[in-house]
Amino acid sequence: MKKWLKIWLIVWWSLLITWWGLAWLTKAWIIPNWLDIEALCPNVYEFDSHTEVKKPIIYLYPTTETQVNVRLWAPRDLSYTYPKYNPKKWRNIIAQTNGDLEDMDTWRKLYALYWEWKSEISINFDEWFVVAWKDIIPFLEEKLAILWLNEREAEEFIVYWLPQMENNAYNLIRFETIEEQDENMLLNITPKPDTIIRVMMDRKAIDEPIDISEQEIITPERTWFIVVEWWWSLKS
Repeated sequence: MKKWLKIWLIVWWSLLITWWGLAWLTKAWIIPNWLDIEALCPNVYEFDSHTEVKKPIIYLYPTTETQVNVRLWAPRDLSYTYPKYNPKKWRNIIAQTNGDLEDMDTWRKLYALYWEWKSEISINFDEWFVVAWKDIIPFLEEKLAILWLNEREAEEFIVYWLPQMENNAYNLIRFETIEEQDENMLLNITPKPDTIIRVMMDRKAIDEPIDISEQEIITPERTWFIVVEWWWSLKS
């Protein structure tokens, strides 16, 4: 009896260690997510009841026509998706080099993947830009170019969010690092992209300018198979 118990414990611990090892390798993108491991790789959320995450949109630019699967690491928190996120990934998306997409499940032509997230996250308040309303457009044009959004992506970002800032005398604006964004919602894309550019803008309306350290923005590379995503969070 003791012998069988010892064997059972060895097998159980071996399976557990193997499972966790696969989870770590999957989340680190060292291996594909063959087992759809999610429960063992939870996202680390710091909840803030006054923060909303809005309108993430994903563009795909492969070097040749490519069938792409896109997986978000917290599908249970998704509120809206288009095309439908079914059930654990966007699958069978045909991407062209110019960014045109086709959903093979519906045969609809697309230009991006859209999702919204009902979870809420905290915001880093250490470094910001203080931007007056009159300076918003040139500010966004400059910073989005530094972050390597092309003119079409930047235009869609600006025209979507500009009306929501027009009544603010000043805005505190910050762009999250890709490491911060990966903690909140990790993207897992196959085949693996060469470049992932994620632009998440945090914003808070203020009445008067304040003295605060200005954020330093790092320009990413944009080469080969490129994935671009933009979204923002609003701090009330």
